[in-house]
Amino acid sequence: MSNKVVANNRKAHFEYFLLDRFEAGISLAGTEIKSVRAGQISLAEAYVEVTERDAWLVNAHIAPYEAASRFNHDPKRPKRLLLHRKEIRQLFDSVRQKGVTIVPTQVYLKDGRAKVEIALAKGKKLYDKRDVMAKRDAEREIRRERSGKND
Repeated sequence: MSNKVVANNRKAHFEYFLLDRFEAGISLAGTEIKSVRAGQISLAEAYVEVTERDAWLVNAHIAPYEAASRFNHDPKRPKRLLLHRKEIRQLFDSVRQKGVTIVPTQVYLKDGRAKVEIALAKGKKLYDKRDVMAKRDAEREIRRERSGKND
């Protein structure tokens, strides 16, 4: 089982506290999967919409496949996520809580199939983001100090 990560949503880790994670398949057109395999996907503005029966990946940009010419897909087309009914129900119930949303964290290829890792997320406040940046800077300084002493 080899997983090749195609796209990461680094912004999601900074903007949200990630609670639960789920693996979902993506229903893609032929030219879309070819673009995904080539790494031509962006999750920068993507989010997940959940209804009682379906989950959709919205605003994920999959670049048009160059060799397809007129048979290409719409780059921002909503893509259906393939999840078990129980998982969709759990996501739907969670999203109805105040301040909880679903964000895609990464897209990867698993056994030749495109999968997306989605996470239940709660938005961070500005002071939470500052805390994270301060901790990261402190750790970076400590690493610098240690590497300087070893010389």
